[in-house]
Amino acid sequence: MGCTAGRRPRCRAGLRSWTAVCKQRTLWLQRSACLNTQQNTVPCHVSARSASQTTVDPEEVRRFQSLASKWWDEQGEFAALHAMNDLRVPFIRDNLLNVHRVRHPGKPLRGLRILDVGCGGGLLTEPLGRLGANVLGIDPVGDSIGTAQLHSSIDPDLCECVCYRASTLEELAAEEDEAEEEQGAGQFDAVIASEVVEHLADLETFAFCCNQVLKLGGSLFITTINKTNLSYALGIVVAEQLLHIVPSGTHDWDKFISPVELERLLESNGFSVQSVQGMLYNPVSGAWSWTDSTAINYALHAVKVRDDPHTEQAGGSSTHPEDHHTTATHG
Repeated sequence: MGCTAGRRPRCRAGLRSWTAVCKQRTLWLQRSACLNTQQNTVPCHVSARSASQTTVDPEEVRRFQSLASKWWDEQGEFAALHAMNDLRVPFIRDNLLNVHRVRHPGKPLRGLRILDVGCGGGLLTEPLGRLGANVLGIDPVGDSIGTAQLHSSIDPDLCECVCYRASTLEELAAEEDEAEEEQGAGQFDAVIASEVVEHLADLETFAFCCNQVLKLGGSLFITTINKTNLSYALGIVVAEQLLHIVPSGTHDWDKFISPVELERLLESNGFSVQSVQGMLYNPVSGAWSWTDSTAINYALHAVKVRDDPHTEQAGGSSTHPEDHHTTATHG
């Protein structure tokens, strides 16, 4: 892939494509609402945030803009994210190897194209590139992209496999939609959104666009924070206000989402959830570990099973998250 993945969007055509994507998605939301009414199902609560049709929250952008130069300080504000690589990198690697069943000694992810959404300074982008994947990191904060580009430039091994762009997911999805007739729907083997969804303005748009950019059978990896009383106590009161593990105001509990709600959202957008695993951070040791409880943090792996997320099954064959066997309880 090299750095060709970092091509600039063709503005007019890209705008038309995104307009078409928005219209298509709006139609799907209307149809989904009717389907939910017919089946007497409970709609996912995040649909109330879907009117904006953009994933970007301006307040979040301003907050991370002020931290853009600090991504690679392993003892600073992002220390917990550096430590999280001990879990999330093997989680992504092993699940991708299970799906693709290819073996490249030394570069196990060679030949796979990965999109790192909300990549920040490239803390996760770089190790995935070192595993052999072609990785495109995108982030709406331009200064964070500058930090990521500067840091990766000092490693010659990353120059041909890691690229960065100041872009939103919906902008990239518009480009993918534009190129669909030439190259087929979806160009990425995997999409990563690690510690990202709890900062987004619209999770419906996020899930829809992930489907747009992924190949059929492609993987979506998410790590985020559950919406529980315990996550509020530990993730906000303790982590932000008492121990200052992350800057105060980093998280908004109202934006947290439970595994069940996230699974329901993804499945309505053409995904099948494969596993959900709890994660636990130890502020004393500064290390992460896997746990059976998803009450605080969790990692999720889903696979795209439908190219058209609007195709809903009106019969009794539709699945719900509770029907899946996951690797952890839902806290």
